[in-house]
Amino acid sequence: MLEIRNLHATVADKEILRGIDLTVRDGEIHALMGQNGAGKSTLSNVLVGHPAYTVTEGTVTYNGQDLLAMSPDERSHAGLFLSFQQPVEIPGVNMNVFLRAAVNARRKSMGLEPMDSPSFLRMVKERRQLVGLDSKLANRSVNEGFSGGERKRSEIFQMAMLEPSFCILDETDSGLDVDALRIVAEGFNKLRKPDTSAIVITHYQRLLDYIRPDVVHVLRGGRIVRTGGPQLAAEIEQKGFDWIKDDVQP
Repeated sequence: MLEIRNLHATVADKEILRGIDLTVRDGEIHALMGQNGAGKSTLSNVLVGHPAYTVTEGTVTYNGQDLLAMSPDERSHAGLFLSFQQPVEIPGVNMNVFLRAAVNARRKSMGLEPMDSPSFLRMVKERRQLVGLDSKLANRSVNEGFSGGERKRSEIFQMAMLEPSFCILDETDSGLDVDALRIVAEGFNKLRKPDTSAIVITHYQRLLDYIRPDVVHVLRGGRIVRTGGPQLAAEIEQKGFDWIKDDVQP
């Protein structure tokens, strides 16, 4: 589904990614771990087309298409979704109005008719219950007055409505207590289809206890320096990241 080869990227003329190679197949979940500043969020922003990030070398292929040649809205319509590390508040933009526009824009790109109001509202009720999002919050402006945990639930709710084929969860676990983490993770698992793929960015094992990855990667200095199975995350939980420093070649 996603193939990244020798990806280099800069932000504000500073090189952050220095040769990422990564392949995510249909239905696979890959966890991406690493210390702050390793390049994890930079990678997620590059994949969704954030204009502040410049790709200087390498290729990204998504379902046979050149992802880097696509605009951010084209990437979204193609099924790419990013759950932000720090979701922003958008005063004056009603959540339901925003989501209906987004859902129907994706449906249009797929050659489908717009969703009518009754069908859309049924879908809103069903999907918000999966992630424990209060109905009052779903009727507010996007993230306005939401707590940190509510914003993360809102992100997964938006994912549920858009039904992406490739999800990037950028530290979705940050700011969540144990119960909220479980609800959000279980919501993601229930909404996942057999061919849904994901990159899960996290510092901690606890999210991966719920969203079980097929592969775990460690990012350091803008490169993947270690790849393993789920046991690698458990090892990092116990020992931290210092023990893999020498894996990075100059």
